Amino acid sequence: MDRHWRTRPDAFADVWPELVQMLEVNPGLQVKTLFLDLQRRFPGHFADGQIRALERRVKTWRGSQGPAKEVFFDQVHHPGRLCASDFTRCGDLKVTISGQPFDHMIYHFVLTYSNWESGTVCFSESYESLAEGLQNALWQLGGVPQFHRTDRLSAAVPPGGHEEFGQRYSALLRHYGLVAQAINVRAAHENGDCEQSHHRFKTALDQALMLRGSRDFDGRDEYVSFLRGLFGQLNKGRQKRLDEELPLLRSLPRSRIESAKRLQVRVDRGSTVHVQGNTYSVPSRLIGEWVEVRLFAEHVEVHYAQKPLQRMPRLRGKGKHKIDYRHVIDALVRKPKAFADYRYRAEMFPTARFRWAYDKLTEQSPRRADREYLKILHTAAREGETMVEAALVRLMDRQQTLGAAAVEAELRRHSDTQTSVASATVGAVDLSLYDSLLSDKEVEDESGRVGREGGAGGAAEGAAPAGVPGRL
Repeated sequence: MDRHWRTRPDAFADVWPELVQMLEVNPGLQVKTLFLDLQRRFPGHFADGQIRALERRVKTWRGSQGPAKEVFFDQVHHPGRLCASDFTRCGDLKVTISGQPFDHMIYHFVLTYSNWESGTVCFSESYESLAEGLQNALWQLGGVPQFHRTDRLSAAVPPGGHEEFGQRYSALLRHYGLVAQAINVRAAHENGDCEQSHHRFKTALDQALMLRGSRDFDGRDEYVSFLRGLFGQLNKGRQKRLDEELPLLRSLPRSRIESAKRLQVRVDRGSTVHVQGNTYSVPSRLIGEWVEVRLFAEHVEVHYAQKPLQRMPRLRGKGKHKIDYRHVIDALVRKPKAFADYRYRAEMFPTARFRWAYDKLTEQSPRRADREYLKILHTAAREGETMVEAALVRLMDRQQTLGAAAVEAELRRHSDTQTSVASATVGAVDLSLYDSLLSDKEVEDESGRVGREGGAGGAAEGAAPAGVPGRL
């Protein structure tokens, strides 16, 4: 039986018309916000426990008289038609490489019909990461669907780079014959297949890491192999629907498109180039010259006169630097006083042992420490960093005085020890043992086996005469 009467007085009867007006103007107002406003305007009139009554009142009004809500329309997915992709951050999974935090992302690709998925490890939302991840997925899939759906890709566009990004992204899609689809701003549900796949994949990855018993990997290759195995396991149950998609996919182009961004930059007087807010050193012979820098997702290449000169890891973020002491040590040896306040002084200590050596030199002779250390570093650039580091260790273990001359002498002494060859005596070989083999006559018995008679003295098949080595 429906009840049409109240069991207690309505505490909000006097203010309800005002609350309705506020809700009609701003439907997103929360009940808690309205209740706190009432308590502020009418002190002592509304107790904290009455918020539940207001919540029920507002909920009833919204269901019966409130504004219409957004409707989500389920879509029919067609085989071979649409793929979707996005970046997902994986720092919360606490993966480590050799004990060090591995803060990374995964470019995640999904076919919306079969839910076949693939992923590529990356470290930023950039065009280079997108291009590499998308191409990896398409070549692994072995075909190309019709449409590629993403979010607005705003995080992948550098400030002021919308036009350039659009041109590069359009060229990538043209190369594969894909048609771009982008969801509306703040409408992640429009890329729902990919968003849901993010959640399911990260949950599956978290569970797989729990089963593994450790989130630490010996190297990145081991982690990538682990991810590849997980994707393969997840895709096994989708094979039937994938088989429906594969015949409808279009063929891949003959080759991948280069994902690198090419920049023409000039080498400054410090023997460095500045690329998208970061600094890299190059050989000093290039000072004043224009070089081509190619920015890939994870590494940087420097080309001069259409020839590659060097390759180095790409720095993440901005305001960072990568200085190779080999590029500037010749000049520093000639100008040792510049070392004390050199902006990139810390980069001149390639390992902790070189730093220890410098500290020891400072204790021995503060005035000559810089000059002697730079000579040692120059020797490392010329003879090999590992060899010089080992020489420093031996000198310090013997508590000898450090210096450039001492290091070079230690290198010569160790080299002489390494190249000395121990004498060995090799006995004369009796060649007559082999003459008997040449005089043997091969015979074939009734069973078809090949045997020997003569000098072998009736030895068994394949056996060697005494004193003659057998076959390996």
